[in-house]
Amino acid sequence: QVQLVESGGGLVQAGGSLRLSCGASGRTFSRYTMGWFRQAPGKEREFVAAIRWGGGSTTYADSVKGRFTISRDNALNMVYLQMNNLKPEDTAVYFCAASDTYYGPSAFYAYWGQGTQVTVSS
Repeated sequence: QVQLVESGGGLVQAGGSLRLSCGASGRTFSRYTMGWFRQAPGKEREFVAAIRWGGGSTTYADSVKGRFTISRDNALNMVYLQMNNLKPEDTAVYFCAASDTYYGPSAFYAYWGQGTQVTVSS
């Protein structure tokens, strides 16, 4: 069982930056693929980024490539999403997710956090 808690959301102007953090419980955190997803009002949840257990492989949605960076610190049981050059269309609730069997953009992640709101003003 893995419990995830996101933090770091907030209100930022377009062009600004935020860093989201996700803390995970459990001694086997390092074995899990970690992902970030987001959901805007009235829209379906969409993939943002994912990172393999070792941190050596990452994948991003086309809409955030070159602006967002996912990273992890297995010693601290943390995963991060650095978001630069934010745009109003990045406004959404951002969710952290974990899986011990899947790596990729689909929502086949077994564990989810409660989400943190990111609002980008124009």
